Amino acid sequence: MTDAHWIEQFLSAHIAERGAAANTVAAYRRDLADLSHWLGRNGKDFANAAQSDIVAYLSALDGLGMSAATRARRLSAIRQLYRFAVEEHWRTTDPATRLSGPRKARSLPGSLTEAQVLALLAAAGSMGTSRDRIIRNTCLMELLYATGMRVSELVTLPVASVRGNPAMLLVRGKGSKERMVPLSDAARASLGDWLALRDRDEDLRVTQGHRASPFLFPASGRTGHLTRERFFLLVRELAVHAGIPPAQVSPHTLRHAFATHLLANGADLRVIQTLLGHSDIATTEIYTHVIDERLKDLVLTRHPLA
Repeated sequence: MTDAHWIEQFLSAHIAERGAAANTVAAYRRDLADLSHWLGRNGKDFANAAQSDIVAYLSALDGLGMSAATRARRLSAIRQLYRFAVEEHWRTTDPATRLSGPRKARSLPGSLTEAQVLALLAAAGSMGTSRDRIIRNTCLMELLYATGMRVSELVTLPVASVRGNPAMLLVRGKGSKERMVPLSDAARASLGDWLALRDRDEDLRVTQGHRASPFLFPASGRTGHLTRERFFLLVRELAVHAGIPPAQVSPHTLRHAFATHLLANGADLRVIQTLLGHSDIATTEIYTHVIDERLKDLVLTRHPLA
């Protein structure tokens, strides 16, 4: 059985058992294919690799200057592959079971001030090639900041989930886990404006023989919806228009701003965990460090004896 067969069988089971997201599956496929290529160059494959081979591979990644986070992710994929292989009786031993990964540095997420977010929203309401584009861009930005959705959750949002002017939005996140997030009045208003235009265009496409799109933000590309990459570029364009350095802004930065601003205004950490769709509150706790850093900066820059 080839390494490629191992990878596809493992990923198929991973999708079926855990409902793994497409981005996670793609990352695992790349990581395991890289290990396969490295083993092949050294006369080995998944079936006969020893623990020393896995250690040598990880050392090679370190020598290439790969970050600790990426190396830790690759080791996680390798561990899961070999655990699956032992369960399927492809191997009797697991060469990765006793390996410890590199410690990932805990970096604080980038965020934006409330004034910067307001500037981005204002830019969305004035920048666009047409009135329809302005309305769509405003809806995208209002929804992102109002809900803290991941960009993949936003661009793949089903249009059925926003019918009937809902006060709460059902979001399907990582591992197909669902959560409810409230919509602000501004988000609901911009959503209603965009939905009217979107339905008008979709009705026209249907009369021309096209199939109706299931997405809130349809597009003519392969995915059928606005892509993450295109939305990333849009956010950068809005940052330039708003006078904010574009390197400081991304869709994920707005997700961080959503959480940081809620926490700064007194929201409970457990509530923020639920809204963000974090399975572990330790992931959410990093936002307390963001607030701590801001308080420290405030004292060091404003205190008369600092």
